[in-house]
Amino acid sequence: VSDGGLYVCMSNYLSFGRNYVEQYFQKTGHNIFLHLKKVPKAVTESGDEIESPPKKKPIRLAIGVDGGFDLNAKQIEYEEINSIVLLPDFTVISFPDDSLPDKVQLCVAGILSVESASLTNQIQSWDGEERKISLHAETLVQHSDPRKIPPSGWKCDICGLTSNLWLNLTDGSILCGRKYFDGSGGNGHALEYYERTKFPLCVKLGTITIEGADVYSYAEDDMVIDPFLSKHLEHFGINITSMQKTEKTMTELEIDANMKLHEWDVIQESGRQLQPLSGPGYTGIKNLGNRYYERINEIFNRTNPCDIPSNLEAQMAKFGHGLLSGCYSITSNGDNSDEQKLEGQQHGIAPIFFKSLIGAGHSEFSTGKQQDASEYLLHLLNSIDKDEHKLKSQRNPNDCLRFEIEERIQCTKSGKVKYTSRTEYVLSLPISLDDAVNKQEFLNYEEKRKQAEARGEKISAEDTVRPIVPLMSCFKAFAEPEIISEFYSTALGEKSSATKITRIKTFPDYLFIQMKKFTVGDDWVPKKLDVIIGVEDKVELAEYRGTGLQATEELLPESNKEEIEPEEPRIDVAVVQQLSDMGFAFESCRKAVYLTNNSGVEAAMSWIMDHMNDPDFTAPLVLKCDTSKKPSFKPDENGVATIISMGFQQEQAVKALKATDNSIERAVDWIFSHIDELDSVDVNENTEEETESKPKIRDGETRYQLVAFISHMGSNTFCGHYVCHIIKDGRWVIYNDRKVAISEEPPKGMAYLYLYKRL
Repeated sequence: VSDGGLYVCMSNYLSFGRNYVEQYFQKTGHNIFLHLKKVPKAVTESGDEIESPPKKKPIRLAIGVDGGFDLNAKQIEYEEINSIVLLPDFTVISFPDDSLPDKVQLCVAGILSVESASLTNQIQSWDGEERKISLHAETLVQHSDPRKIPPSGWKCDICGLTSNLWLNLTDGSILCGRKYFDGSGGNGHALEYYERTKFPLCVKLGTITIEGADVYSYAEDDMVIDPFLSKHLEHFGINITSMQKTEKTMTELEIDANMKLHEWDVIQESGRQLQPLSGPGYTGIKNLGNRYYERINEIFNRTNPCDIPSNLEAQMAKFGHGLLSGCYSITSNGDNSDEQKLEGQQHGIAPIFFKSLIGAGHSEFSTGKQQDASEYLLHLLNSIDKDEHKLKSQRNPNDCLRFEIEERIQCTKSGKVKYTSRTEYVLSLPISLDDAVNKQEFLNYEEKRKQAEARGEKISAEDTVRPIVPLMSCFKAFAEPEIISEFYSTALGEKSSATKITRIKTFPDYLFIQMKKFTVGDDWVPKKLDVIIGVEDKVELAEYRGTGLQATEELLPESNKEEIEPEEPRIDVAVVQQLSDMGFAFESCRKAVYLTNNSGVEAAMSWIMDHMNDPDFTAPLVLKCDTSKKPSFKPDENGVATIISMGFQQEQAVKALKATDNSIERAVDWIFSHIDELDSVDVNENTEEETESKPKIRDGETRYQLVAFISHMGSNTFCGHYVCHIIKDGRWVIYNDRKVAISEEPPKGMAYLYLYKRL
């Protein structure tokens, strides 16, 4: 990616730019490298210009792949120049060269193939079309004496509908599907038929071509691949080679939903001739997710080169240098080419090692699936906290983001209160559509849209009316008193009711705000609220500061009862599985079902949406042991030693292992999600060093200014694309993958995450 290309060590496959390869050679003595370099191909100009074909409409929910969204109208072609380089004199041996030993040639071939695999992984990370082979495809039983299906003229066997039709691959029934996102579609007769017959697989008529078709498994509740589709269709007299596509695929319908929202155009500021930017602080990131920057050489000098891929501090330094140095936001010859100026395209960086390290061991972030930006941010900050605690650092970069939330609970009958606090990095704000400043206009639009749909018509996307909810209304909703029923009052010794009020206890240097845009539709699929937030560039939050215990208040007494926890909870496994199939973590689903007293899918889903940003959202459900029924806990000695080596105390390690059944990985996560509780662990003596390693909470003034925001394009968390806007040098700048340019009309109201800086 650098001007001098990439130098890959032939001994251990570590890669370096020209600025660091000599330093690596001096530390290790490894002197044989594969040099990889890409040079832009020369463009031959001719007097006759050939008219470019029109842009094709995307047919895949992906970015930068064939059939997906083309964010770069023009693509630069490169010529690859590979060679063997020997240090210290940088002796060059051209490659390929038949005179090279077979061992060297095989090594080079292996390195080049790994590069290709990493590129494939990047593409998959933005492809929303990943489907699995159905478990029922190979063993599907089809009825004898089947009906013959004509090549056209289909209609639903029950209601006569002629669109959105699905052919059951067991008996040949033709039935309509469910309603689409906009209320159109079918009447759900295919689903009703499955519930009666349990025939699992259906294919959408009109999508069948020689390349395949949309196949849905009701038993697996997902779009699937049927490797035997040709044979299964032939059973009903359908020749797959002669079929033509006449209906939109489910992916195309999803894309239509995204494009109809106009998010893609508004957030990316499409149709505007934006002025590209480059240089320090204006580097884009190739589509794959700072105190370190100034100390990069110091960090690399004291880090073993072989440890760099797994060293978070080194990877953060590398990432920070790539973003802030400006070395990767220019073309290879050092000047912006005409094509680059036209497209706003730059080299950018591809932080593959960084992404792999942060996602290692995580069920979601280690994959190429679409990630939620807020969840990834919290995971990243948690990873940094772990690393800083292990290093016993006195300068944790997270200190500027960390703050505390205060919860005040008041018993309704006794009037006595209880104060608790928790540490957060992101403030999640609810969105109430009742607070929309254009509520009546929006309701009129909704009525007009429903009437149009009843007539089989659709309202133009340009006429869409979105509710506009002021940001400060969301703050007021966050601070609204909440009634707690079935509250056990220690003052009364019985159940009562209570009022809970949430406030911000401390105000950080930088405040991340997440808008709770994602909710659950009638079909139980998470979707995004199509709403505009009335954002203010400057906000005053003094009225939301927590007050702490007041002189006129009396605390609820502490419970003197010996805590006996309930037995292992009885959890509805079917509900857990249903929630898990929607894409939520299994442990989160289990916790949701238990904490809502097995009240069903709706209650559990509501709990998930309210708590999905909790630090311990994906942590396992843990109940304290009933010592009268269970044997005493014996911690794993190796686990204790491992956790202590990370900078924690022995008592903390034992408590974490006890809460997680001696699982080291889960214990470390548990520690960081229960840090306040662990601060109260009795220890013989706290050294000054241990005290300094505890998370620091800053507090200050309550006036903030908006400095950045991240917007999500797509109808739900499982698909889409993120774009960032940052204010730099007094102007808004758009960061859209590798495109960095001056923003003419920053779409502040469409954002998902906001970052405010204290004034």
